[in-house]
Amino acid sequence: MGRAIACHLDMDPLNDRLLGSDTFLMSEGRVTSPLLVFFKDARQVFKLDELGLEIARIAFPAALALTADPIASLVDTAFIGQIDPDGNAYSSSSFSDKSTFPVKLESERKHMPSVSSALVIGGVLGLLQALILVLGAIPILNFMGVKPDSPMLTPACQYLTLRSLGAPAVLLSLAMQGVYRGFKDTRTPLYATVAGDATNIILDPIFMFVFQLGVSGAAIAHVISQYLISLILLWRLLRKVDVLPPSFKDLQFSRFLKNGSLLLARVIAVTFCVTLSASMAARQGSIPMAAFQICLQIWLATSLLADGLAVAGQAILASAFARRDHSKARAAASRVLQWGMILGLVLCAILGIGLQFASRLFTKDANVLQLMHIGIPFVALTQPINALAFVFDGINFGASDFAYSAYSMVLVAIVSILCLVVLSSSHGFVGIWVALAIYMSLRTVAGFWRIGTARGPWTFLRSV
Repeated sequence: MGRAIACHLDMDPLNDRLLGSDTFLMSEGRVTSPLLVFFKDARQVFKLDELGLEIARIAFPAALALTADPIASLVDTAFIGQIDPDGNAYSSSSFSDKSTFPVKLESERKHMPSVSSALVIGGVLGLLQALILVLGAIPILNFMGVKPDSPMLTPACQYLTLRSLGAPAVLLSLAMQGVYRGFKDTRTPLYATVAGDATNIILDPIFMFVFQLGVSGAAIAHVISQYLISLILLWRLLRKVDVLPPSFKDLQFSRFLKNGSLLLARVIAVTFCVTLSASMAARQGSIPMAAFQICLQIWLATSLLADGLAVAGQAILASAFARRDHSKARAAASRVLQWGMILGLVLCAILGIGLQFASRLFTKDANVLQLMHIGIPFVALTQPINALAFVFDGINFGASDFAYSAYSMVLVAIVSILCLVVLSSSHGFVGIWVALAIYMSLRTVAGFWRIGTARGPWTFLRSV
């Protein structure tokens, strides 16, 4: 659940150039408040001009692709919940192995060493992740609150072990999705993701009920779908790019490691916060854990709709910064933030009303439903905050502001972890959701702070 490595093709570091251009920019016009970027042309937010259409063309397919996997996971959750009310508790023990490789591509060259580098690193990281999860399944589950004598330990261990086998495919597919985003092609990842997740949904009842594999069947269906997605993306990519470099020396690992180490720290911070929240819920028992898992899946699936806007903002801003087109960068940042806020408000209304009636789709257990109805207001009311947080991530990545993204997230994680520990101990299930709301709010504040103070690559906002 996060971004792992970033690389750039044939581009100079943007931050140094932009930081050094402050004096020139200040002389171009009068000084204004950078905060005005959030309200720039707000009356034209729904205008389908050239910028609006460009955002829509990238964001819509990206949003569908990004939410396809969480929706498939929701289907898993619904099936598991019908088998066993405690099933969702141990199915949540799997880790979200999401990472991205946002590669900025500005040409149609066939030989692209950075693409090859992304695939190599994605494959290696996927294998390492699978190895760690398989060998460390029991200690990891114990940390997450599954006790050694718990009846959930064996099925949870089986589920985590089986699902972790899909990690190489997930990391490779996300690396390739980053390449496609660099081409501003979000349709190919959409088609591949829909095909894979449709396969997941079809195989779920077959493995779970026909073959009577239960929760393990859901894990197997997920792994098969992830390898299908990866194969489709690779097949299409081979038609555009020669992924085999002329020699090993042509691989550009240094570019990945430079920004990737920063974003890897960010991934760890993000993953640890969400994992710790699940662990805190597990320590309260199987019923709170099951209710938390269902609410969390819905929370993430709907929030990721805003990640489509983040992808659009990232792609457009990366291109604008590379051309030093500050006017388009400002306009694009404003528009995606405004769209993000509107999307968050719409999701808030839909979830707040819809989940009151749809919660029984995920479980029939009265105790789980009771806790779910406590969590639903948090799921709904945090949607605008979540949407802005995701959009700010995309904007910062588009501006190549990786250092700030990493350092601010680590700081946010430290504060959020303290809140999780304190609030979960004092207020139980509600405390966990309050802490998660604080976590997402701090992420949003960090995004506002960077742009609002016109620091780093945003110094040009001090003038118009």
